[in-house]
Amino acid sequence: MREQLYTLFKEAGNLSTQDIAMNIVMSAVLGFVIFISYLITHRGTIYSKKFNASLVALTVLTGTVMTVIGNNIALSLGMVGALSIVRFRTAIKDSRDTIYIFWTVIVGICCGVGDYVVAAIGSTITFIVFFILGCIKNDNRMLIIIRASRNKQPSIQAYMFKVFRQKVNLRVRNTTEYNIEFIYEVSASVLKKAEAKSGNIVDALYDLGNIDYVNIVMQNDEVSN
Repeated sequence: MREQLYTLFKEAGNLSTQDIAMNIVMSAVLGFVIFISYLITHRGTIYSKKFNASLVALTVLTGTVMTVIGNNIALSLGMVGALSIVRFRTAIKDSRDTIYIFWTVIVGICCGVGDYVVAAIGSTITFIVFFILGCIKNDNRMLIIIRASRNKQPSIQAYMFKVFRQKVNLRVRNTTEYNIEFIYEVSASVLKKAEAKSGNIVDALYDLGNIDYVNIVMQNDEVSN
């Protein structure tokens, strides 16, 4: 055990204190760039300050680990084996969050081995890509839920086809002995155009008579089970 610790400190001693500090400081600096990028380009309704702050910490930690590993293959295999024990069970609400996690790891690796130019250029281009694509908003899907008497089935279907034509999808049709429930899916932009052309859809559905309720629910990719 004592010999292993001596070998570890001997390998770490190949780098000067200035080099080690430079690797970690550059990891922190580029980590803040990632922090700012996530802050600016995030377009969801659920913004997590803790997740964004953890991106900076992850960059620094990855840079620190890579500084320790260096070119030591045996140490790198041991480090991979030790880190493989960790299990992450935090749900990722947005697929872009996964990209940010990979970004922090890659920047930490680059800074840990001293490739600051690669880390800086890669981070700059990634920042520009996220800034451009982050301005593109998803066309959220809207669910129109209608519950009514069964004898109103032809009237409801005829009205929905008249207003939306082929741009609405019937996802669910539940029936009982006396009632029927429809769940239609339509994009938010199509729903907005239809209401601008035909008036309030909810009021028009209630005018058909024997309608128990009409619910309009937004469905997007940010909700995870």
